[in-house]
Amino acid sequence: MLLVLFKRFFGKHSPALAPTGEKDERHTPEEMVELIRSGKASRDDFIQAYKPYIAKVTSRFCKRYIDPSRDDEFSIALSAFNEAIEQYASHAGKSFLGFAETVIRRRLIDYVRKEQRHAGTVPYSSFDRTDDEELTVNPIETQEAVNRYQIMQEQDARRNEIVEYDIHLKQYGISFSDLQEISPKHTDSRLLLIGISRLFIEAEGLFEAFEVKQKLPVKELCEMASVSRKTIERNRKYIIALAILHNGNYPYLQYYLEPQTDSHKVDKQAKGGRS
Repeated sequence: MLLVLFKRFFGKHSPALAPTGEKDERHTPEEMVELIRSGKASRDDFIQAYKPYIAKVTSRFCKRYIDPSRDDEFSIALSAFNEAIEQYASHAGKSFLGFAETVIRRRLIDYVRKEQRHAGTVPYSSFDRTDDEELTVNPIETQEAVNRYQIMQEQDARRNEIVEYDIHLKQYGISFSDLQEISPKHTDSRLLLIGISRLFIEAEGLFEAFEVKQKLPVKELCEMASVSRKTIERNRKYIIALAILHNGNYPYLQYYLEPQTDSHKVDKQAKGGRS
């Protein structure tokens, strides 16, 4: 969906096609609009021919199938398409169908807001502005697009982190899918182990030696955290997974770890000793 949005922003439109999917060898939609305005072509025939396109745009906006014979949204979109014929300016550099879709979407947004019956609601289209190239833009729509882009970027970054983290874990016989199973059920236990893993990576040279030998320094961790050997051995994989997470470049995954962590409390808990 984001890719489609970007194509629209960069003006990458598809060739003008007739509703049947066959190229219209006679006139493009832009030429038809000019002929309609000059009285040399039928407006009704043009609108009738593009009803499937109008229904498609409306269904995509509403995220459901729109029945042209029953749904009010189609009537709104039909009126908006007619409005686009009147308002379209070929010199603006935008295709007619792209412009018509913009008008349809705005009228549908106004319709939805009106239906919600919120007192004092300002029509979405009232925020329209004309930029330096005389194209109609809407700052709210632009900001929403930016927000969606940022969300997509963050989702991609999280997925990439998970892949990299999983690869790193597998070097120690652990996979990302194992984490839920090896995670302690009690919050206090998790906090204790988080504290131990932090002590592990903060101890000078200890984690580096572990990466070389791939052997958990159980004795050293028992002494540093004042816990029994059984505690370390029983939670070996979990401590390793946490240490890798703490020590790696995984800002998005680390974010999910931090809210449940009070570093002072955890370190004190680890140093205070539990068996």
